[in-house]
Amino acid sequence: MIKRLIIALGLIIPAAPALAQELYVNTEPASNMAARSLGIRIENQGYNANGFKNRSTLELMYGAGKSLMLHTAFYASDYDQPGQKFGGVSAYAKYRFLSVDSVQRHFRGAVFAKISTINNPFINQEISLEGDNSGWQSGLVFTQLLHKLAISGSASYLHALDNRGGYHLPVGSARDAIGYTLSAGYLLFPKTYTDYKQVNVNLYAELLGKSNPGYGQGYLDIAPAVQFIFNSVFRVDLAYRAPLYSNMVRNSENTYLVRLEYNLFNIF
Repeated sequence: MIKRLIIALGLIIPAAPALAQELYVNTEPASNMAARSLGIRIENQGYNANGFKNRSTLELMYGAGKSLMLHTAFYASDYDQPGQKFGGVSAYAKYRFLSVDSVQRHFRGAVFAKISTINNPFINQEISLEGDNSGWQSGLVFTQLLHKLAISGSASYLHALDNRGGYHLPVGSARDAIGYTLSAGYLLFPKTYTDYKQVNVNLYAELLGKSNPGYGQGYLDIAPAVQFIFNSVFRVDLAYRAPLYSNMVRNSENTYLVRLEYNLFNIF
């Protein structure tokens, strides 16, 4: 048991400083979590416009191997009715197909796919698989680590399906969308990494965009965030999302985000 713990810590310590600034708040990097590990996330996000509305998410993440990780998420919100209601579930998979590594830097590429099944009425023009729309998404993401700075960009295609519960996408609404992101993360503390118990502080700035081709609907948001990582296993994210421009009806405009995440390494 002691030998296994030492081996686990030996894997965690060098990984934490190299990857911390890649743990983006609103997007996924091309890198994967450690293999045979489980991550548990509890998240709440919301907004105040004609009353306070919020959505809570429980997400489980599994490192199936060094190149493959899997997620599943469960959503509950009061976005579409007065009280909280379970809205549906999604599944996400990411496969890393490119790794170019050197000292304190690497470049990685991955392909990802997501599906969701949701039981909510349609009130938005945005196609969102985070509790609003049933559908699927697929795309590419590339991430460059340069010492304490990590930059990541993605592009994806989304297709909306009718929602469960007899909710049909309204005639004239877009069924297809293009999503794109650009994220930057900087490891602020510690200045010198000597112990896995040191608190990591990361600063993030993310650009999140989406458009409905042929409908003239789109948005581009900026989402600054701060992140704290304790003992290399427990993570706290705080973020706010604001539009740089927007002409799309959606829930994701001017929203806060609070997330707690705990990771269990080498448990399988």
